[in-house]
Amino acid sequence: MAVGGAIRGWIDAVVWDLGRQLRWSFLPPLMVYFAYGFTGLTAIVGTFYVKDYLDLSAAYLAGLAFWAGLPWALKMPLGHLVDLIWRWKWLLVWLGAGLLALSVGIMYLVITRPVPMEAVMPLEAWFVTSFLLAPCGVVLQDAVADAMSVEAVPKVDADGRPIPEDEERAMHVTMQTLGRFALISGTVVVAAVNIWMFRGIEALDAGAKAQIYATIYLAALGIPVLSVSGVALAGVQKFAARRRLIRAGLAPAEAAALLDRPVEATEANPWYFIGGAGFAGLSLAIGLGEVPYGQEIVFAGSLAIVIVLMRQLIAVLPPAQARTLIGTAIIIFAFRATPGPGNGQIWFEIDVLGFDQRFLSVLSLITSGLTLVGMVVLRPMMAQRSIVYIVVLLTIAAGLLSLPNIGLYYGIQNITAALTGGVVDARFIAILDTAIESPLGQVAMIPMLAWIARNAPADLKATFFAVMASFTNLALSAGSLGTKYLNQVYIVTRKVTDPVTGAVTVGEDYSQLGWLLLTAAGIGVALPLMVVALVQRTRLRSTD
Repeated sequence: MAVGGAIRGWIDAVVWDLGRQLRWSFLPPLMVYFAYGFTGLTAIVGTFYVKDYLDLSAAYLAGLAFWAGLPWALKMPLGHLVDLIWRWKWLLVWLGAGLLALSVGIMYLVITRPVPMEAVMPLEAWFVTSFLLAPCGVVLQDAVADAMSVEAVPKVDADGRPIPEDEERAMHVTMQTLGRFALISGTVVVAAVNIWMFRGIEALDAGAKAQIYATIYLAALGIPVLSVSGVALAGVQKFAARRRLIRAGLAPAEAAALLDRPVEATEANPWYFIGGAGFAGLSLAIGLGEVPYGQEIVFAGSLAIVIVLMRQLIAVLPPAQARTLIGTAIIIFAFRATPGPGNGQIWFEIDVLGFDQRFLSVLSLITSGLTLVGMVVLRPMMAQRSIVYIVVLLTIAAGLLSLPNIGLYYGIQNITAALTGGVVDARFIAILDTAIESPLGQVAMIPMLAWIARNAPADLKATFFAVMASFTNLALSAGSLGTKYLNQVYIVTRKVTDPVTGAVTVGEDYSQLGWLLLTAAGIGVALPLMVVALVQRTRLRSTD
């Protein structure tokens, strides 16, 4: 009985308590976050389309991922703009929705009308255009969603009484957890849709496969509709809340003051827009001018701009909080800046291990589903443990969990299958590894997001979210550069066949993939641990 009571108590504290903290006001930002996760609907289609039809190398794709990550650095001026146009921030969600619709529409036409599209410019150019438009649309919506997630946590109850500080703090942690939860839920739905769409695809010819790809892109047009619906719901909720407070006896002006932040609360800081304009100008000049080492120059310039703006931002914090924020940001940066193996690994899984579209969708579903479970189960740890503890734990776990993928390249599945009568084959190992690794990916950012929501000044919430997100997202750009460098050292190619002539234009070569996987795993463990050790020996020591 004691054990059963302990289990019921644990479930109540971990699972049901999360439900008790859920508020109706949380739904609008969660809808935008869900739409963000749903943008992954076309990821597997894009992977196979590039592999089968476009002559783009793994190093080129890693470089393209670098450029696609840079719009996230523009969250700096966007976040400040959201603070300045607080009552009109929904316009940015509509603009982002338009860019997402354009990105998806381009790929739909590329697949269904390739000849007229190629008459305008090469299909590779259309793919790159669509690939770069999508993050521009997402970052606009995400900047608003971050601000909405702060606004969604009520400061007063239904009768206009202030909510206690401890309860408000708990709701901020819950809101940020649910934000990641909604995002991952979007990927769960994506994986389920892909599994259903890709059923029996291995028996289809190229034309039938292309039709499925086109249908998935057409379904993706529902993503921008979902995000703008979240903004519309937020407006309805605010109107209803104002009516409720007025019925409780408050004057209309008092009700509005409790629900709306004063327009004059945020003073415009031109440096955020100067920095953003400088970043955009530098990126365009370098990118369009095809300057040698352009990506490196843009990264260095972007990082310098973000650091200058971070210095402006943390000046409003008490010194101790400022030092903690800097130290924490550096540690998160190192954790997210580790390079990966790039597209070569998934090409190997497709060509050599025989992983098809449906099985990759199954892996995606397992990843997303168990991530949701892991975020709920690990929520107490995120509330009780320091960010440094979480980063070290995740780094070591990631290193251990890279071993099965390395083993698959070197043929461990041949040994395990022989010992288990064919049960523990390549797919079994991939599923097991995915199941264990899944909950860890989204955990590191939640405590930092909750810290910002709790400690940032009330009139600069969106700006704080944006600048810190820009800094940590630049880490992903650094990781993309690292991935590009590794793929330039270890060359991995897959077979590319001309769809018209059937001639092989690029030969298959996975001979260097093993060293690529080993090097990426080694850097992924060593870099974060070294940075943690260094930061924790300085005044920037993170204890939060």
